[in-house]
Amino acid sequence: MRFRRAEAALLLVDYQRGFLHPEGFVAAQGRDVSACAAAAEAGYALARAARAAGMPVIWTRFVLAPDHSDGGLLVTELRPALGRMGALRRGTPDVEIPEEAGVAPGDVVIDKPRNSAFLGTPLEVVLAARGIRALMVGGVTTSMCVECTVRDAAQRDIRTFVVREAVADFDAARHAASLAAMAFGFARIVGANAARDAIAAGEAEFPPG
Repeated sequence: MRFRRAEAALLLVDYQRGFLHPEGFVAAQGRDVSACAAAAEAGYALARAARAAGMPVIWTRFVLAPDHSDGGLLVTELRPALGRMGALRRGTPDVEIPEEAGVAPGDVVIDKPRNSAFLGTPLEVVLAARGIRALMVGGVTTSMCVECTVRDAAQRDIRTFVVREAVADFDAARHAASLAAMAFGFARIVGANAARDAIAAGEAEFPPG
């Protein structure tokens, strides 16, 4: 699968305090967020590399209404603990992208109400307007919002390259299984060094995994 910077953007999924910070809703449930925080640091480095090469940077945030009226089954039946603790509500620290991410004025920030960055958001319009047919992807968590987004991108014939060091999960087995599933039929899994080299060079070929 060929990567061409001229038709690509960097998509960074849900690097927000709720998933990364020791005081976020994930850590409040007793989950270790250290792997996600490390992945975010790798994603921030990719964002700097992309900007330096003139490649668009798009961030997403998982954001729900203050009363969770748009949360659906996620907060009522699938993960009711999220509803009880008021996770991911607009206006709370959970939805903030950390300052150290270095979001730039020219970056695009898209709020989403579901796991996939394509569902209920303007992402598809943003990509079409810029002629973007390829995505370099980082984000959290691998098995949820990243995989849902990557699958949806593949169904739209968008070439997708998932950066291994820039994605993470709270469970190592789920993370590995998700990477394997995406590599099998939806994306190329690439290393961070190879991703930065491709961005700088403007073009690269990534063979099947």
